[in-house]
Amino acid sequence: MIKLSELQIKEVIIIDNGRKLGHINDLEIDTTNGRILAIVIIPRDKKSGLFGKAEELVIHWNQIVRIGSDVILVKNVEKPKLYNEPFIQERK
Repeated sequence: MIKLSELQIKEVIIIDNGRKLGHINDLEIDTTNGRILAIVIIPRDKKSGLFGKAEELVIHWNQIVRIGSDVILVKNVEKPKLYNEPFIQERK
């Protein structure tokens, strides 16, 4: 089992182009099943302003390729969804 604090120190990187997105800020959890649905990050290039909050990105669990010792590799994140957009879970 891995703790949230251990996940938060890992850098999130897009496997397709090597772009560094940032670090995990939060998790979206299905409380009924006790499963992680998505990781929430604040992108490196988004800075919060004096009175505003930085935008959060949601990366769904099925977009995670590998969780390594110091990085989390993700795929299909060219146009990530913002946290305030409706969450649609794809079932396979």
